[in-house]
Amino acid sequence: MSTSPRTFVRTTLDLGDATLHPWGHEPAGPERLDDLVAAAADPTIALWNPLATADHKAAQTWLEAREDGWDRGVGAAFAALDTTDGTLLGTVNLRWTDRADGLAMIGYWFLPDARGRGLATRATRAVTTWGFHTADARRIELAHATGNDASCRVAGRCGYLPEGTLRESHLFGDGRHHDEHLHARLATDPEPLP
Repeated sequence: MSTSPRTFVRTTLDLGDATLHPWGHEPAGPERLDDLVAAAADPTIALWNPLATADHKAAQTWLEAREDGWDRGVGAAFAALDTTDGTLLGTVNLRWTDRADGLAMIGYWFLPDARGRGLATRATRAVTTWGFHTADARRIELAHATGNDASCRVAGRCGYLPEGTLRESHLFGDGRHHDEHLHARLATDPEPLP
């Protein structure tokens, strides 16, 4: 593993009602293949965050890629698991886009039962703060399709300021390139109010 201070090192983050575990190892390892297949079939995830996990083989490949990101210190993919029963709730992923410059990108998806309870906001805030404080991120960007109002609300609640619209910037699950809103936070920005 790199000795760079800009290295994501496996950790677990406790949110109280949910725990963020690194993907690739128990309890967020191969035992989650069925969960990943189910997540790929959710219509909202399939549109805004299409997962290449339609079957067990594809889900295993997805897991191995997340584990490799952790091994190389370039990606921090967290599974959000219910603290009480271990149910998969969603994921938050932080990855370097320009490691030398301290520039990272964050993204997330949550399953239907986890939506509407503020979990995406709390998990994204926790991973953002962790990225700034433990991996020396300088700037973290968040992009979402302009039609994804829920992600726009999460970005705002997490202190990611709107910076503009990226025209036809990303291919989404409907096979179309959508415009995206770009938001960003700097390490020097104040923490957002609860």
